[in-house]
Amino acid sequence: MENKPVNTINHKLYEGKWYSLYSIPTLLDKNWKQTIEYYTLVKDKHFEVLTTYHKDGKPEEKSIKSKLFFDAHKPDGDMAAQFLWPFKIGYWIIELADDYSYVVIGHPDKKYLFIMAREPKIDPALLKEIIEKCRQIGYDTGRLVSQDHD
Repeated sequence: MENKPVNTINHKLYEGKWYSLYSIPTLLDKNWKQTIEYYTLVKDKHFEVLTTYHKDGKPEEKSIKSKLFFDAHKPDGDMAAQFLWPFKIGYWIIELADDYSYVVIGHPDKKYLFIMAREPKIDPALLKEIIEKCRQIGYDTGRLVSQDHD
């Protein structure tokens, strides 16, 4: 595995519910737990993303909407996330299971990392393998935090 976006993604298969299991968080999601993202494909042009989460130690669920754009001139996994117009941040799909059961989202500068799956848990051996691959390509996996899906 390299720190580069995957070439081909079936956007219809990528659509749907993803549990964020472990992350090197951004400033925005630094204290989030139990994060779930719902991707809806819009006219084959972008994803509308609804993210639900709990702030550390708080019982109420919060949510935020964003968009995820793709570019026909780049690999499918090279996307840009937009939480606040007009700002976009790099969103690289660096690993995607053949059956779309898990995905690893990275960043061109290795600033953040997200391990997401279709279920709230992932096989511990597979998780260990994913984390080791990320460490080998330069991510600071010691900064990974659990999203605490119970």
